[in-house]
Amino acid sequence: MKNIQIIDGALNCVYDIFAAEDDEFALIFPDGTDIAFIDEVYARGDGIMLDSAFEQIWARRVEKSRANGIHGTIFFELEEKKIYYPNRRDCDAVNANGTPLRRR
Repeated sequence: MKNIQIIDGALNCVYDIFAAEDDEFALIFPDGTDIAFIDEVYARGDGIMLDSAFEQIWARRVEKSRANGIHGTIFFELEEKKIYYPNRRDCDAVNANGTPLRRR
């Protein structure tokens, strides 16, 4: 199981964490990525299969105090965040001008 944190544009977003089976995680985060934007997930995948995967994932909320790491983040309604994750990998996050967001 891998943990996914959900971040959305709602003012009352609580940044919940959900557990995903490895195959579900791979549907959302292909090729070693760990950042996803929901519109892109659905644009590249089978909607029926994704709906089924998300139905299973939403049933597995993990209390933050019991989470053993966060393996991926999904953004909902936050298109403006895309520029900070050009390759959809958190470790490679950049500022708006393209400079690294973190020191290495």
